[in-house]
Amino acid sequence: MDKNMKKSVVTVGNRSAEPLFALSPRTVQSDKFWRWGDDNMMPYALSLMSRRSTTHRRIINDKADYIAGKGFSFDEQQPLLSQIVKQANGAGDSLREVICRLAFDKALMGNAFLEVVTDEAHSFLALYHQDASRCRVARDSKHIIMHHDWSAFKQEEAVTLPLYPTFERQADGSLRSIIHYKEYEPMFTHYGVPKYIAGMGVSAIAYKTDCWNISRLDNSFQLSGVMMIDASADNEAEAERIVRMAEQRFAGNPGQVMFIVREGGESDNSRFIPVDSSNEGDWSQLHDQATSDIVIAHSWFRSLSGLDYSAGFSAERILHEYEVALNTVILAEQEELLAPVKRLLQEIVGVNASSLEIVNRPPTRSKPIYMKVWEARKADGLEYDAEDEREQQYLSEIQKYNVTKIN
Repeated sequence: MDKNMKKSVVTVGNRSAEPLFALSPRTVQSDKFWRWGDDNMMPYALSLMSRRSTTHRRIINDKADYIAGKGFSFDEQQPLLSQIVKQANGAGDSLREVICRLAFDKALMGNAFLEVVTDEAHSFLALYHQDASRCRVARDSKHIIMHHDWSAFKQEEAVTLPLYPTFERQADGSLRSIIHYKEYEPMFTHYGVPKYIAGMGVSAIAYKTDCWNISRLDNSFQLSGVMMIDASADNEAEAERIVRMAEQRFAGNPGQVMFIVREGGESDNSRFIPVDSSNEGDWSQLHDQATSDIVIAHSWFRSLSGLDYSAGFSAERILHEYEVALNTVILAEQEELLAPVKRLLQEIVGVNASSLEIVNRPPTRSKPIYMKVWEARKADGLEYDAEDEREQQYLSEIQKYNVTKIN
């Protein structure tokens, strides 16, 4: 490649910088793929469960936000690096938005996919997040097949991309590849497994206890019971219709009444038989236990999931658990997501991205903003240099700078 050739990270509006999934369908290289789950619908099941369990969804959202951080710090002397941080692709997504979606998919499904777009001359680089639920590993284990609806898979509607570091020319002249992030799990080769795999059962319990409470609320917390009605019908079809209508409307939920219609005699013996339920405490304990188990399964922390606020806001505990999460979960996930991006910047557009780091900020302020950087590092037990010009800045200046950069 000519060293004098002008490079750009992404060309806005350029057809070659559009995500492949937005292009016209093309024939897949192989219609054989490795199933994701027994029925190939595992991502759909995981997504549905996350929409139904409040605590489960909150943890996934929070982990993605913490991992994506509050922006990026980097060497501003490199304009191409600055450009891709602000706009990573032709759709206008910032690098943080792309990283946040990757982190969300990885937390939810244990897998994430990053599409890489360039050309023969390596004159630009565009990075796109691809919805993990649309992606499957091809049987050759060297390609990713993408389809918008795997419950109605059609070969002519699918597209395929080679796994990085292999690039293949597409119909629009661009070179494309895809990076597959996955959580390691023994016995699973082609797909990762989400960290909370052991907590799927308790997530379902939390959802069902919520449904039970909603049903009781809808029925004003009235007792359940059986209403025995002495009645007569002109024919069996009419009696069947009354019974079925009563079952459809009233049966199966707490606080509702099931009607039973029987042939009346000389006297009216219609009566209501209440079903008194005294297991509210058991249900509450079951829900609380399920919630705690969900947090444990996610390798996460209660105070960072908003679960202990009702017992009092403890900034000290939140900061302590944030520090533990930062050093055990967040930094490792950030490094895994950013490492391929740094390598791509170096290999494709020749940008040294070693200075690119995610800015992490605790959910509450731990140090006064009038402290200098070296003083804050000293308080945290880290190495510091009181004579270093960079560490002479006040924390307020750094926070203001980061906010300005993010905006």
